[in-house]
Amino acid sequence: MHILIVEDEHKVAHAVKEGLEKEGYSVTVAETGEDGYFRITTETFDLLLLDIMLPGRSGLEILKTLREKEIHLPVLILTAKDAVEDRVAGLDCGADDYLVKPFAFPELLARIRALTRRGRPEYATSLKVNDLELNCVSQVVCRTGQQLALTRREFELLEYLMRHEGQVVSREMLTRDVWKIRDRATPIDNVIDVQMTRLRAKVDTPFGVPLLHTIRGVGFVLREGEE
Repeated sequence: MHILIVEDEHKVAHAVKEGLEKEGYSVTVAETGEDGYFRITTETFDLLLLDIMLPGRSGLEILKTLREKEIHLPVLILTAKDAVEDRVAGLDCGADDYLVKPFAFPELLARIRALTRRGRPEYATSLKVNDLELNCVSQVVCRTGQQLALTRREFELLEYLMRHEGQVVSREMLTRDVWKIRDRATPIDNVIDVQMTRLRAKVDTPFGVPLLHTIRGVGFVLREGEE
């Protein structure tokens, strides 16, 4: 489970990070609102621990924007603001839970487990972008009604890109979420690029209209239209 902590108090953020990592969670820290929002929209997380008072962009602004964009990432607000109206404001903006500082670490763990048990929004088993269709149950991929013969890795790669339609996906994200590699001294960029080339040859080349695009120096995006 990958957790993002958006917290500008360095000691608090890294104490929580260290504690969560000891419990087996993968944790990323952002210390400004802008950095936090950028990470949320360019990386994949299972849970967001969000402070309200942040430099740049406030936690409530981030939360409101996420919900307006229909990003349903579970959010647990961590804040020193404990007035009833503050709690109501956070929950009204779309927070799933609210924990007031200072808090006991076992309580934080319990809240995280509770949010995890609630589950995420319905996980679509059928994906469609333009004339490209992918069925996660049957593992069949078709374009213009024609079935494509994909390897297991190509299928996993395409599914990930379709679930992130319109969002730039970095090689680091693919390394972590598709190849399931968390710590590796040698990047696998060349391996990823080879797989993308093979996937393009099957998904795009025979059909004329490209859906898979390379964003130079950043990563890849699956979307309709030109780069």
